[in-house]
Amino acid sequence: MTIPHPIPYQGSKRRIAHEIIAYFPRDAERLIEPFAGSAAVSIAAAYYSKSKYFILNDINEALMNLWHNIVNRSETTTNEYEKLWFAQKGCEREYYNYIRDEFNKTQNPNYFLYLLARCVKGSIRYNSKGEFNQSPDNRRLGMHPTTMRKQIFGASRLLKGKACIKCADYKDMLTLATPQDIVYMDPPYQGVCGNRDPRYFSDVAFHDFIKILQQLNSENISYILSYDGRTDLKSYGKPLPNSLELTLIEIEAGRSTQATLLGRCAYTIESLYLSKALVSRLGKVTVPQKKFQSFLVEESR
Repeated sequence: MTIPHPIPYQGSKRRIAHEIIAYFPRDAERLIEPFAGSAAVSIAAAYYSKSKYFILNDINEALMNLWHNIVNRSETTTNEYEKLWFAQKGCEREYYNYIRDEFNKTQNPNYFLYLLARCVKGSIRYNSKGEFNQSPDNRRLGMHPTTMRKQIFGASRLLKGKACIKCADYKDMLTLATPQDIVYMDPPYQGVCGNRDPRYFSDVAFHDFIKILQQLNSENISYILSYDGRTDLKSYGKPLPNSLELTLIEIEAGRSTQATLLGRCAYTIESLYLSKALVSRLGKVTVPQKKFQSFLVEESR
């Protein structure tokens, strides 16, 4: 079985998940993902037996209801997707708009999966009312039902009976973390900077987030943070303070999807930050040699 990926999501860590889980401690019993999204890291960790149990959380309720269905109702979920996929034939744009309207009324997770499969580059967008408003990619019909079935059943086999699926504030999930766990956090890039961003269902305030990281440090929690990043054209994200004593790992993540959407060509460098407790637990961390000039991590003001 190849690593499944049932939820096409812009910003997914699927391409670099194997590099992220390389920094998991060998004795991690449980992985906590407070910003689960497409859960690419949890799926990879389950595939490579990097953790035995998983807590998947996201503030987006429709997304987490979809994950519950994928993990625990895989047959029903694949059947519903197949019905929607074939029903669109001949009126693809009109049908997408209809399902989008119905989803905004009902929050039906099956509708959400169809929209994620059909929308432009898997790039979700929300308006000021919190309604899904991304347009369809008119060049394609979305993942074929046969392929989607393989992805959903694959994810279910890896996570069923091992995953607790939650929809709560990330702060509440982090109170569950113990020194024996590994926490992986992938908060909204622009949201963490305090700016409204239609790509994300909810914002994360920068200063609140720093306080949470300080609390995790005081409790000796092992965590990995995908926080900021850059392309070869521009850096993103407010720098984290040196006082957090984080180890920075830079990972080349390929061509920027967002830049492509804007008609530009740029390559993404993802930043991983390892907590002091994790580095101590690992014993030794080799920082890969950087091929691009990195921006400085300095004290936030």
